[in-house]
Amino acid sequence: MIKITEVKYISNYKLEIKFNSGEIKMVDLANDLTGEIFEPLRNIDYFKAVKVSPDIDTIYWDNGADFAPEFLYQIGILRKAA
Repeated sequence: MIKITEVKYISNYKLEIKFNSGEIKMVDLANDLTGEIFEPLRNIDYFKAVKVSPDIDTIYWDNGADFAPEFLYQIGILRKAA
């Protein structure tokens, strides 16, 4: 099961995400912020407020927006192998 353990804002809509496998991937969400729940995330200051939820093992924002860890793993570009 894929879980996210850490997240770090990089720039624009890019995040560095660490997975429970130890892998670290760069994820660019610029093209994935569509729909009502993701609209507030287009504000960079709000986007930067990303957090990791230990309850659902993925990233989220205070408005309830989140992404499945499997999706983030799939679209991520490997920066550091486990």
